Amino acid sequence: MKKILLFAALLMTVPTIMAQTTKKSFTLDDLLGGGSSYWSMQPRNMYSAWWGDIPVELTVEKAVIIQSDGGRGRTLFTAEELNQALGEVLVRACTYVTFPYADKPIIKVQTGKEIVLIDFERKTVEWRGAIQNGASEMQWNAQSRNLAYCIGPNVFVQTADGERHQVTDDGSDDIVYGHSVSREEFGIFNGLFWSEDGKYLAFYKKDQSRIPSYPQVDITTRIATTTVDKYPMAGEESEDVSVAVFDVAKKKTVWLKNPKPMTDYMTNLSWAPDASKLYVFELNRDQNHMQLFAYDPLTGDKESTPVLEEKHPKYVEPLHTLVFLPWDKTKAVMQSQRDNWNHLYLIDLKKSMYPEWRTADGGGTLCDHVAVKLLTPGEFVVRDLLGFNKKEKSILFVGNVTHPLHHTIWSASASGKKKMRLISAGEGVHSATLSESGSMLIDTYSSPTVTRQISLLKSDKGKELQRDVAGMLDYVPLLKGKSAVGASLLTAEDPWKNYAAPEITSGSIKAADGVTDLYYRLIKPVDFDPAKKYPTVVYVYGGPHAHNVQASRGYYFRGWEIYMAQRGYVIFVLDNRGSQYRGLKFEQTMFRQFGVEEMKDQMLGVEFLKSLPYVDASRLGVHGWSYGGFMTTNLMCTYPDVFKVGVAGGPVIDWKYYEVMYGERYMDTPEQNPEGFANCGLLHKAKNLKGRLQIIFGYNDPTCVPQHTLSFIRACIDAGTQPDLFLYPGDGHNMFGTDQVHLHERITRYFDDYLK
Repeated sequence: MKKILLFAALLMTVPTIMAQTTKKSFTLDDLLGGGSSYWSMQPRNMYSAWWGDIPVELTVEKAVIIQSDGGRGRTLFTAEELNQALGEVLVRACTYVTFPYADKPIIKVQTGKEIVLIDFERKTVEWRGAIQNGASEMQWNAQSRNLAYCIGPNVFVQTADGERHQVTDDGSDDIVYGHSVSREEFGIFNGLFWSEDGKYLAFYKKDQSRIPSYPQVDITTRIATTTVDKYPMAGEESEDVSVAVFDVAKKKTVWLKNPKPMTDYMTNLSWAPDASKLYVFELNRDQNHMQLFAYDPLTGDKESTPVLEEKHPKYVEPLHTLVFLPWDKTKAVMQSQRDNWNHLYLIDLKKSMYPEWRTADGGGTLCDHVAVKLLTPGEFVVRDLLGFNKKEKSILFVGNVTHPLHHTIWSASASGKKKMRLISAGEGVHSATLSESGSMLIDTYSSPTVTRQISLLKSDKGKELQRDVAGMLDYVPLLKGKSAVGASLLTAEDPWKNYAAPEITSGSIKAADGVTDLYYRLIKPVDFDPAKKYPTVVYVYGGPHAHNVQASRGYYFRGWEIYMAQRGYVIFVLDNRGSQYRGLKFEQTMFRQFGVEEMKDQMLGVEFLKSLPYVDASRLGVHGWSYGGFMTTNLMCTYPDVFKVGVAGGPVIDWKYYEVMYGERYMDTPEQNPEGFANCGLLHKAKNLKGRLQIIFGYNDPTCVPQHTLSFIRACIDAGTQPDLFLYPGDGHNMFGTDQVHLHERITRYFDDYLK
């Protein structure tokens, strides 16, 4: 326990960026992605790729081998050489090339018109394939060199020799093929899926003919016109999803035999390595019963017995495909939260088990029809599965093993018989790419004391995870330097060294349950004077699938927060219960009652702020976007005497206006949970508004449709309260480019006018 307290103290006392009073000031253009000077203000970076087990640095001009000691070796090719081979200037930067074959000196170059393979040793074109005008959703297979794509709502396949097949021909606004479905919930981000050999293409069909059309106004026409979004609101008609397989050689399409009402959601499509089976995670509409089934792609027949099943009284949420072991095609790795924490499990598809329902640590029940083994035990979350070390037969992953804020790289034995090993430095937030064999990786990370570090690491080395007698993770020694074995490729300097940057610290408070630790980020004003009282803004998101605080550079700060600190504000950000990477039970505290437990935690954050002598409790503001817009509006109307000013962006106002897939997972339907929808809706709270509240939204928002904000404005008019409104015509749920800079200038001015 002393080690736990010591680490918490480190989080509290290590400043990320020291305040400087005699240096330059930031502009919003410096701090926001849409700003003209933003990229020049970012830490130095490098582009890299793997050619098999050879690491390569990619620059605009050339590709250079990275040596084992971190030095740079011979040049593989230059952009000029590639363009000479092509006979035209198509390669404007080597940073965009890829190496599709581990054992061949071939790179892939993709332009708007074609895909080209170049032999960079011979400096000759190996193969080229045209890209059709209007093609989208493109998926290219390296083995077969077949290309799948969509034109509008239909699917097409182009073979390596240029033969084109129109796979579907009845696509329309109501029937859409080959695109993502279920509004990109459940880890779905595309709709075309090649088998490993590229001979079979699985694709989605989305039938949204029963879904009402939400009208969006297009003001760019001479007389404003309307377009429509097919928007399934909670409790209303939803889309029908089905899956088909196209056999390229036979030019034949087979539909998987899975009629409703058996399944409402089909997700995480996974091909067996030999294409003999297609595995699909299936969910009922209540999202409380998940089954993993295998299908015969040649007949569409579904195996009568599922591979495994998970039930939960609240919800089950499959988000990841199966990943098969490279050395044993009968076994696959699955990610699941069945035991509360998102972990890796080994599925032995050939080892049948006597089916028996049993209770899981996550609060649900399980029934495994094949052998399933936990590979990553512990009270932490696996954030990313990176791949495999084939020789060592181990699995590489990123997880917050040592502390909720630190996401480091670990190796776990695929047999589950060895202890996990720390591969990377034991601090900070890491991402990595593996070599073809998995023996090496390129690791990129930052921490509160490291601006950016990129290293070439060996994946078969590292420090074994130890536990003390109390069973707590012994992570303090891991923070002392690097446990990693490898070579430094880049150490970035702080690009803000000539700027007056604020002090950023982090710490924890207890949640409203009195037990759970919640982590915050605190930013003090530039030229901070502890004798002064400062206006303070709470930035909030608060919902699932997002977090705001982690142990990366500046504790994961947002550029606007730095700008506000420069203008004399204290900024406070707290990840309440319900947010990401803390386990299923932590997230499910908000089930069927959005905004209740989350606001309790946020208000404890406010109490903490009030205890700080430099916070002016009479000048508290709150700001958030999307779920954070919902939280901002809710806090302003629930605690009208606490918050003086709020800016709510793209808010959800009434959850019955939100979409089926996300909304029903957490809230059920309005018919199933009328009390929850009534309590969580904000229309009846419009009468409570006292402070200055500005609502901002994209006029053509397809996520939190304008009905949310407009209904709240109407409720405020009826109640006699006075919110302010600003909108961005033509923008969706978020603002990008120069609109992003304009937006944050707008937000800043509002706080300057009414809080400062």
